[in-house]
Amino acid sequence: MTVDIRAAFAQQGDWNRRLGAPFTARLCDRLGVVLDRTTATGTAVLDWPGDAFADALMLRLTGGLNALVRADVLPGLAAHYPPHAAGDDAALDAALCAALADDRLLPWLDSAPQTNEVGRSGVLMPGLLTIAAATGLPLALFELGASAGLNLRLDDYGYDLGGAVFGRADAPVRLAPDWQGPPPPAAEVRIVSRRGVDLAPIDVRDCAARDRLLAYVWPEQAARVVRLEAALAAAAADPAPVDAGDAAGWVECHLAPVEGRCGVVLHSIAFQYFPVTTRARIAAHMAAQGALATAAAPLAWLRYELDDRTPGALPTLRLTLWPGGDDRLLAHAHPHGASVQWL
Repeated sequence: MTVDIRAAFAQQGDWNRRLGAPFTARLCDRLGVVLDRTTATGTAVLDWPGDAFADALMLRLTGGLNALVRADVLPGLAAHYPPHAAGDDAALDAALCAALADDRLLPWLDSAPQTNEVGRSGVLMPGLLTIAAATGLPLALFELGASAGLNLRLDDYGYDLGGAVFGRADAPVRLAPDWQGPPPPAAEVRIVSRRGVDLAPIDVRDCAARDRLLAYVWPEQAARVVRLEAALAAAAADPAPVDAGDAAGWVECHLAPVEGRCGVVLHSIAFQYFPVTTRARIAAHMAAQGALATAAAPLAWLRYELDDRTPGALPTLRLTLWPGGDDRLLAHAHPHGASVQWL
């Protein structure tokens, strides 16, 4: 099992390099070398009983390390973190070995990483523009896997989407993804209601919860950290409602066509984490309610997700709109919303 764990750290390092996080990639590389059973954390990692990659074991550990660095309790390791130079392998390895002896890391292994990447609103908003242009109606948002609900507040942000500017001029967050292709439709997005669901919602008014969310952002990606801090500060004053629960049961209870508005179910890089039965129930409910939709009471399903048919490909943004059930591929996009290829 130890060999597989070390291979999983190397695999995570490769993913981080591809996603523009070279420091976290190197951290994974070195952890795969220095982990041993002389510490409780090292033993727990090396004896992990499940699939390390599927369980995001590596990101649990790097998140915990980042949290302790951010809390100023690991000064030796902090000296290697951005914006500092990481130093040579021997120095970084020594700092990691000392950090792994800190038992405050152990609780970070108990739960999967949770993120709420605000950059994804730069992909979801052009989807909402497409829906608004097609229906001419206000939108009621229902987000699955909503985490802290930051992307439910996407109309609070400012956007530059291929030169087309949308949103508030005084927005606390401004998003300008690298845009390829034509601009999205020019339309007015009017959100009349918003609600989300998550197995473990994050309370944005809780300082510890905000710190935990920030710990999972790779520390060398400073712009993401600053953006998340700004979004969390704004959301704390006006949090979006996020219920605790199973996504399938929640959708079945909450979603039905309503005259005068378009109901929009949306999710971003979340569907892959739902059980197969949950995904099937959601799809069945969307189809059943879509069959009841009318031009005056339409429904939309906006999915910004990895394409499981093409491993390694960029995530896609897809839209199904009822009545009619027309399904469209709108875009390919970076997992964190850094770039959009609009079709």
